[in-house]
Amino acid sequence: MVALDIQQFAEGRTKARAYFCYLFSKNIPNRLPSLSEEMIMPRLLKIKADLENCEGVYLLDHKGVQITPTFTANRQIDEDAGRIRADRAYYYRAVREERCTITDPYPSLITQDLTVTASAPIFCENGDLKYVACLDMPLDEVLKISKLNTLDSLFSKFFKYSYAAFSLALISVALLLFFKGIQSFFIYEITPASFKIKDMFEATILITLSLAIFDLSKTLIEEEILGRHKEHNISGPHKTMVRFLGSIIIALSIEALMLVFKFAITDPDKLIYAMYIVAGVASLLISLAIYIKFTKLKIDE
Repeated sequence: MVALDIQQFAEGRTKARAYFCYLFSKNIPNRLPSLSEEMIMPRLLKIKADLENCEGVYLLDHKGVQITPTFTANRQIDEDAGRIRADRAYYYRAVREERCTITDPYPSLITQDLTVTASAPIFCENGDLKYVACLDMPLDEVLKISKLNTLDSLFSKFFKYSYAAFSLALISVALLLFFKGIQSFFIYEITPASFKIKDMFEATILITLSLAIFDLSKTLIEEEILGRHKEHNISGPHKTMVRFLGSIIIALSIEALMLVFKFAITDPDKLIYAMYIVAGVASLLISLAIYIKFTKLKIDE
């Protein structure tokens, strides 16, 4: 049940973050002169009162030190004031992204159940960080906020089943290529004692393409069907693109190398065609490097 809840949270995370961002922007003053704890806390407590099952709210200073008690539903935890929270995701992510963020679910120190913390940086008039407002919500309540509507759920299931069908088809193609590559060893009698370089390269290309397609289908199954979204500098469709194109570049490089050897032996005048493939591989490699650079920058922003 917990694993399913976390998957549902990942699917509705954008909607949940938008909801908490709206609450913070509507109630908490920001980028104003003379901002103070006395000005912010009543607004933060108002948000807590409006959210029926809010676990607690508190305020951090610009260094990540908690400067207020933790105000829960029925009491306030005074000993929390003065604790350093600079190593917590709800602090450093809000500071790094300079916007409202929500954390991944984690065990609450108050209730011991899974909770999510929404946090928003508060800047003074000149743009310097002044405070970070934090709000803890149980995972169950966040799931209610981010619950997908009927149409969203319908399309989500449709895409999941579609990805499953395409993944199975790709795995079938990968297995056929793999067996064809293995079969080459017997058809062309590829053995340590007797083999031709051309036959060896053809078998290698088939197996490499099989690996590329299998790796693509594995990524689709893990991320789109099983919902195993992992933290990477490059993630989601970007990671799928990079891994697949990387395998294709390797396969084309092997093909170019095979043609170089073939034309060098049989027809040196045609070496220029092999160089065209090498130039194409180099262009793909440069383009992939640029793609990785810009997608990483976009994710890091």
